[in-house]
Amino acid sequence: MASKPVYLAVGVDMDGCKDVLGLWAGDEGEGATTWMTVLSELRNRGMEDVCIVACDGLKGLPEAVTSTWPKATVQTCVIHLIRASLRFAAKQHHAAVASALKAIYTAPTEQAAQQALEDFAAGELGQRYPAIRLNAR
Repeated sequence: MASKPVYLAVGVDMDGCKDVLGLWAGDEGEGATTWMTVLSELRNRGMEDVCIVACDGLKGLPEAVTSTWPKATVQTCVIHLIRASLRFAAKQHHAAVASALKAIYTAPTEQAAQQALEDFAAGELGQRYPAIRLNAR
């Protein structure tokens, strides 16, 4: 039995309603060609425009998104940003780092997020793990 990834696309409309847009088995890799096929299918099924795509930064995905929907903003999802940040911290500090980063990504405004990032950078964990300060930007 072989393991294969399954990619899920979830859409959120302007009213905040979520819909599963599709599931795709990862048979052919994660490159730009695969993502262009998936996104073209979504466009051909009627998805005319996309405002924001939150993804895990798979190779070729950001380029495929902006090629399909030029005005779309592509950003790495919060979970993947946290995972990337935790790579810089000792395992014993993972819970504390994740908790400290929560103040940044749950901030109600951009200014509040900037202040939370500055507070993290000035604190013990930010001083201990300066690479996380840079990764969180």
